[in-house]
Amino acid sequence: MNAHPRPTLTDPIQLLAFGFGSGLSPKAPGTVGTIAALPFYWFMASQPLWIYSLIVIVAALLGIWICGRASTALGVHDHPGIVWDEFVGIWIALWAVPFEPLWILAGFLVFRVFDIAKPWPISWLDRHVTGGFGIMIDDVLAGVLACFTLHLALSFGGNL
Repeated sequence: MNAHPRPTLTDPIQLLAFGFGSGLSPKAPGTVGTIAALPFYWFMASQPLWIYSLIVIVAALLGIWICGRASTALGVHDHPGIVWDEFVGIWIALWAVPFEPLWILAGFLVFRVFDIAKPWPISWLDRHVTGGFGIMIDDVLAGVLACFTLHLALSFGGNL
């Protein structure tokens, strides 16, 4: 990540885009950012589902603007340290999943697999969509696919 400009974490937009500094990890910033999103999830999961859903929708929509602004300010499209998209992605992955350690771990792992492997159509979106929307959409879709996978497991009586 040394080849990329460092963000200014005193700028609230860059602070959010870089996951409160978690995206500055020299190794696996996306994974570290995903982990950093979990304490927020623990708070969100205690809310009624409609409030949780509203928070995720607002975070995703704001994320388009946040990631776009941070990317423009740094002059780098999808800087590896921008992890707000991972925050939103893991929150989507864990939507309406049992608030239990093994389900949270499963959600984390399934989301990271989809986010890293980028199966179609995630890979296509990652290559062809730019700006803040482009930064967000691949992780949003990885979260949706992870959520679907977890709910599929739940529907088959998944007992972790």
